[in-house]
Amino acid sequence: MNDPRTQPWLGKLIGVIMGYLLVRADPLLGALIGLLFGHAVDAGWFGKRVRDDPYQVLGVSELASDADIDLARRRLIARHHPDRAVDGAHRREAERRTRAVNTAYDRIRALRQSSRR
Repeated sequence: MNDPRTQPWLGKLIGVIMGYLLVRADPLLGALIGLLFGHAVDAGWFGKRVRDDPYQVLGVSELASDADIDLARRRLIARHHPDRAVDGAHRREAERRTRAVNTAYDRIRALRQSSRR
C-alpha cells in the first residue's frame, strides 16, 4: 500500500498544487515545474535504490559455505527453470525468477572473491 507505484498520480498532483502555490508570479509555470518534479518523484528518480539481499534470494545465510550456496542455486534453478513452465505467463515468471537467482549467485561470488583478495 505504501508503494508509490500503486498511485502514480499522487506525486504529480502534489507537485502541481505546490508549484501553483509557490510560484505566485506565474502560477501556470509553477504548476508545470511542480508537475515535472512530481513525475520525477513518482518515477523514483529521487528514491534510494534498494537491492535485494543476494543471500535471501538464494535462501542461505551469509555464513553458508560455497558448496551450500552452489547447491541452493542448483535447486532453485531446477525448480524455476523456464522449460518446466506450463504456459506463457508461468514461463515469463520462471525466466524472471531464474534471472534473479543467477544475479544473486553472481553477486555473492563477486562479493566473496573481493573479500578474499
